[in-house]
Amino acid sequence: MEDYRTGADGDDGSSDVDAIDFGTLVCNLQQDLVKGKDTMMPLVDFQEKKHTGWRQLKVSSSGVVIVDGAYALHSTLRSLLDIRVAVVGGVHFSLLSKVQHDIGDSCSLDYLIDSIFPLFRKHIEPDLHHAQIRIDNSFVCSFREPYYKLKCKNESSDGKKLYSFEQNKAETENFIEMYLRPPFASEEMKIDDWIKVRQSGIRYYLSLGDQRIVDKYFIIRPKAEFEVGRTTLGGLLALGYSVVVSFKRTCTSVNRDQLLIVAETIDTLNKTFLVLKGPSRKIVAAEASKLGIKGPWITKSYLEMILESKGVPRLNTPPPVFSTLLTESQEKKIAAPKPICVSAEKIRNLYELMQPWTRSPPKKLEQEYVLAKWQFIPDSSSRSNIQLAPLPDSYDLDRGLLLSVQAIQALLENKGYPVIVGIGGPSGSGKTSLAQKMANIIGCEVISLESYYKPEQVRDYKYDDYSSLDIDLLTEVIFEGVYTLHPDIRKLLDFWIAVVGGVHSHLIARIQRDKSRAGFSISQTEIMTTVFPLFQQYIEPHLVHAHLKVQNDFDPVLSPESSLFVLKSRKQVTYQDILEVLDASKVCSSVQNFTDVYLRLAGVPSNGQLTEGECIRVRICEGRFALLIREPIREGNFIIQPKVDFDISASTVSGLLKLGYQAVAYIEASAVIYQDGKILIEVDHLQGMAIPYLQIKGTNKDMVSSAGSALSLHGSYTTKSYLQIILESLPADDNVSVGIHNQQAARIQELVEFIQSQGGSFNSDSSSPMREMSSTDSVLDDMQSRIRKLERWNTVNMVLWTILLSAIVGYSLYQKKRH
Repeated sequence: MEDYRTGADGDDGSSDVDAIDFGTLVCNLQQDLVKGKDTMMPLVDFQEKKHTGWRQLKVSSSGVVIVDGAYALHSTLRSLLDIRVAVVGGVHFSLLSKVQHDIGDSCSLDYLIDSIFPLFRKHIEPDLHHAQIRIDNSFVCSFREPYYKLKCKNESSDGKKLYSFEQNKAETENFIEMYLRPPFASEEMKIDDWIKVRQSGIRYYLSLGDQRIVDKYFIIRPKAEFEVGRTTLGGLLALGYSVVVSFKRTCTSVNRDQLLIVAETIDTLNKTFLVLKGPSRKIVAAEASKLGIKGPWITKSYLEMILESKGVPRLNTPPPVFSTLLTESQEKKIAAPKPICVSAEKIRNLYELMQPWTRSPPKKLEQEYVLAKWQFIPDSSSRSNIQLAPLPDSYDLDRGLLLSVQAIQALLENKGYPVIVGIGGPSGSGKTSLAQKMANIIGCEVISLESYYKPEQVRDYKYDDYSSLDIDLLTEVIFEGVYTLHPDIRKLLDFWIAVVGGVHSHLIARIQRDKSRAGFSISQTEIMTTVFPLFQQYIEPHLVHAHLKVQNDFDPVLSPESSLFVLKSRKQVTYQDILEVLDASKVCSSVQNFTDVYLRLAGVPSNGQLTEGECIRVRICEGRFALLIREPIREGNFIIQPKVDFDISASTVSGLLKLGYQAVAYIEASAVIYQDGKILIEVDHLQGMAIPYLQIKGTNKDMVSSAGSALSLHGSYTTKSYLQIILESLPADDNVSVGIHNQQAARIQELVEFIQSQGGSFNSDSSSPMREMSSTDSVLDDMQSRIRKLERWNTVNMVLWTILLSAIVGYSLYQKKRH
């Protein structure tokens, strides 16, 4: 809706409703788009603050139009909308929380809203109550998908430019950046408590503090900037915030796929800096090497550099870490670790219940912007005689990720190399995701405990058994697994992280929902005892000792952000045709044989036809079990499905059977998979089907569609599931007993007996996780010995380098004196 502002000096989407050209917008919708015709919509140059013409908006083949804007639910448009969605929260609540913290309780929430968002309660909030779907957005900013920056001066020591832009390919933008200090703040307060406002033409963007991490030469930032109105800036100034620093930044940039090369000129410093940034650390580093740029790299922000040039001392970040040891009296203030079992329901406090949903933050106000600080406590049993003091509270995945990286930096600063990090938690809680995101930021590798299962235990599907681990093969890096925080492993670690939630919690919720639909109730404890028999006894007790506890509220099963776009066809194509679609230099192939077993809870109402939505699919492939608990979305020719399969053990599947789930159908198939890193093409040979099915999968819908066009698949697509295809292929007069086709009954019984034989073995005393504990002592001692050797080598290495550098410097001074 920003393109429909009538005033040249209009504000952003939260501006006066009279500044919106509803007439043109209604005309575009009612006369053109609704009738399936292309339309001409206004084109605005926000830098020049004026309308510059019109641009063609082609109608989508999907037949769907989405109107986005603060006034999208206005009464003028509501009659044209088939679906009305209202979204509140996000950085809107974060800014309110930040301001409420800065100024104290002297102002009511309504007063703050009227000051910072003066048009919200009068012109926007009333329309939101007409929404059919209401969303509380708790997502603020995250290091899940950060961008990486390398920054240096754009001139060499001899005065030559490091990088020259081709004028016809470069874009130039001008920004004004302002930093607002909170009222009542001291001169020496940390700059990460300031609010940053960036002005670009008639648009204003705001970010809360200096949210970044510095790792070696890289500046790592989250995508934390959001657009506000000019009235918001005026409201902050009226509340007592003051502009303490302001400067102009001129950017000349070239965009190269996943890389942005920018020359930034700062008028206050009268200097130009070269910045390379992008979402991939490796690509940014490779481009710097390709251009022959070796620094010296600058990790300070422009604000820090300006303050230093003016001789103003500031306490700067990152990271905000206390590196001093706690005294005995301070140690007593550290609360005992809290259990982090996920409760079945989150009970809101009285304050939140009193607030309308449009202004009731779904999380604690304090947690939105205030993060704990890491401290150390003496520990003679650790390798470095110190250890991190555990944080008493638990955090969501985004804040947990930030705290994890800051803890690693604190350990590197205070303990030195190596730093060993362990991430433990139940299956599907998000351990691997957190480990990989940490490793991407820090620049290290991840080791999974799954890589250390003994071969004989892998054959028996004993992935939840501690005795299945071959401890003597473990090495030091970040590593994750369900038994990572076991005492025999934990004592070798510098930093312990516990993660719960994620898909693990989703499965619990799904079981409770199915039981409720069947007319029964079941407690979370009963589910945990039956479906995750080893978790409460052997895993959960160790999680409470973690330095950092993370409750992962991100569920990849439900999130459309983690989906794959799939096109399915029965048309036959040749191997050569597939190679022409994929990148021949990167293509790799593999073969997988799998069996899908569909579990359905007895007693759940059904329309008589078995569907994926009422089943939990268990895939047995290459000695592993994986769970899928969401029916894919079908949109046109596309099947949209979650990108994640939840790896589980045989004991979990056996537990589902004990809770009343029944195996009602199965599929056996062999898949030949071709992929090049962007597109995956899968040829599936289903048992009992003469012709194979072809699937094209990818996270980019356009690339998947282009691959389908290149293989001439149009007109041959199907969105039927393999379950539906197999069931339809069975004889129509086949008798159905208890929801199971007789033709499948015998094989289903074999699969059930196999699962029960594998899962049931976990209940015997002979396979207790403590069975081989005594035999691991020597192995653990050997691992400790390896770590001590690594530390000694690191010390020797530093001494040798110090001696070498001292000799070089001494010789240089001698030569200089002699000359």
